[in-house]
Amino acid sequence: MVWIWVGIIIALTLIEVSTVNLVTVWYVASAIVSLVLSFFIDEFFVQFLVFVILGTILLITTRDYLLKLLNKHKEKTNLDRVVGMEGLVTQEISKNNPGEVKVDGKRWTAISDKKIKIDSTVKVLEIDGVKLKVEEVKD
Repeated sequence: MVWIWVGIIIALTLIEVSTVNLVTVWYVASAIVSLVLSFFIDEFFVQFLVFVILGTILLITTRDYLLKLLNKHKEKTNLDRVVGMEGLVTQEISKNNPGEVKVDGKRWTAISDKKIKIDSTVKVLEIDGVKLKVEEVKD
């Protein structure tokens, strides 16, 4: 039984290293527990049950927390830097029709929840695909 668990640990580790999805890492930990358990209990069914249940519990309870911890220092891309900048409306924007804004020297298609007239100043709220979501800046 020991070699089965060692093989499972190696296989799952290789899968995790190649995918980096933080799924099989929990089952690696539970396979290690099952490996240790195999020294005390000869029944493979019990070992396998511990492997599945513990891996699933670890996955469900700690994956989101670890993902947040690992993605804490997300670097902004060139597109992300326009979020928060102000721009000038060059083509009227209405709720159902996208318009155009000039931000950082570039023209962008823009959308808004409200009508915004030409030559108004807007602030970029977010990027939605290739469009900027903007709101009018009140002076």
